[in-house]
Amino acid sequence: MKRSKRLYVLSVVLAVICGVTFGVSRYEQRKEEIRNSDEIILELAAEDVTALSWEYDETKLAFHKNEKWLYDDDEAFPVSEEKMNELLGLFESFGVSFIIENVEDYSQYGLDDPICSIHIETAEESYEVELGGYSTMDEQRYISIGDGNVYLVSADPMETYGIELKDMILHDETPYIDWADNITFAGSENYNIIYQEESDDTYHEEDVYFANDENGHLPLDMDTVKSYLSSIGSLGLTNYVSYNATEEELAVYGLDDPELTATVQYMVPKEDAEDDDGTDEETEEVKTFVLHISRSAEEKAKVKDEKPSEENDTSDDYEVEEESVPAYVRVGESQIIYEITETEYESLMDVSYDKLRHQEIFWADFDKVTQVDVSLEGQTYTLISKEEDEEKVWFYGEEEIAVDDFRTDLAVLTATEFREEENGDKEELGMTIYLNDENYPTVHIGLYRRDGDYCMAVVDGEPTALVARSKVVDLVEAVNAIVLN
Repeated sequence: MKRSKRLYVLSVVLAVICGVTFGVSRYEQRKEEIRNSDEIILELAAEDVTALSWEYDETKLAFHKNEKWLYDDDEAFPVSEEKMNELLGLFESFGVSFIIENVEDYSQYGLDDPICSIHIETAEESYEVELGGYSTMDEQRYISIGDGNVYLVSADPMETYGIELKDMILHDETPYIDWADNITFAGSENYNIIYQEESDDTYHEEDVYFANDENGHLPLDMDTVKSYLSSIGSLGLTNYVSYNATEEELAVYGLDDPELTATVQYMVPKEDAEDDDGTDEETEEVKTFVLHISRSAEEKAKVKDEKPSEENDTSDDYEVEEESVPAYVRVGESQIIYEITETEYESLMDVSYDKLRHQEIFWADFDKVTQVDVSLEGQTYTLISKEEDEEKVWFYGEEEIAVDDFRTDLAVLTATEFREEENGDKEELGMTIYLNDENYPTVHIGLYRRDGDYCMAVVDGEPTALVARSKVVDLVEAVNAIVLN
């Protein structure tokens, strides 16, 4: 009887335990329910928000609106309205994927200690959005808005709010400039470039940029000038070192007295303009962009100290060996100072006339050439072009010739260094080139041997540049292939 009684008691206890377990399970299921949802839990118009703050890890950022958005800790900080709209846009129609109701244990969702808290205020209400753990199974974030529920959202707010103060700045913009009307350099270079579609100062119809300095009105290579304008437009102004530069900071970064200031005037379409009779008419307006470029005052002083004086400099080509050092730019009167790379600095500073001019010794369109008189080894050879059946045919004497190699070797005869010095010892090749151009009927080029590596190119009697002697030899061989054939 005793054994049967014990079994009976144990059976009752087991039944009670199972009942309690089942009851707890049913209670927990009733208390915490998970269900799919496409509910919109927040609808806040960005223009209605008056304050926004958030914190995660050790980052705490707060902003308020007073006509425009201001940074709480320093109202001089230029806040990007676009970035603020991006942050607030997340909550204009904030939807969820799952709802977990009647939550009592927030720790299992990482919401007992949120990784990020977002506080939003309007004129009437305030909202608190807390971000918890990340469900790797659902690839969604747990969040809470203080209504007793936990939500899973596919649009993870951390992807938008996991930023720093530097990401909130209203950066200066560099314009895309297709054509510039005027470019002025001041500092390490001092001259002006103008845009002129037709000029008597060049023999190439594509020359539209001209440098004005003490030497006159000089043609520049259009592609090189456009490349420089492109380097301005593609300048990445994101790495700021000061957003509200003082006079002292300008001096530290060398921008109180920049190494170079480039001022660019350019035209942009002015849309929605109306002429006098009220009809729509697209016009253009002039824009001006100013960029100051410099290294720090310390680096400028260091280079100046290291560079020997002209009296003590016995080398022809002295170069200061420099380590990679930072450089800085400032747009116009902006209070933001940006650090740029050494490559960007060198590109922006490399604006000498010799850099922007044509590198070819002769850069006219060869189709404009009507005749070439070549002087070689005391002999003169004449190559003449004639129009036959609407095609240009070249002759040496009475014999039709191919000038492809000569044309190519003449085109690649480029300056290795522009110099104005005495001719070399011997003229290796002389050419008088006749052009179908009333302003430039002829161009004379003399190539004088300077040493085993270089020749001096003399253009219309003016020493101009050193060229590689190997290219001169190629040109001589091209002439010999024609006249000795």
